[in-house]
Amino acid sequence: MAVPKRKTSPSKRGMRRSHDALSVEAFQECSNCGELKRPHHVCPACGHYNGREVVIKRD
Repeated sequence: MAVPKRKTSPSKRGMRRSHDALSVEAFQECSNCGELKRPHHVCPACGHYNGREVVIKRD
């Protein structure tokens, strides 16, 4: 069984973990209703995308 010969230094440990951080999700305001939505996604509140209605929302 493989066993480490030396203790991993804090620098090496930090470099390994540098890609593990969570990124903040991006939001932008819908041009039709003003609700927050993800970029390049249909607005879940009104069903508009790129200035036109693509999903008919029934209340």
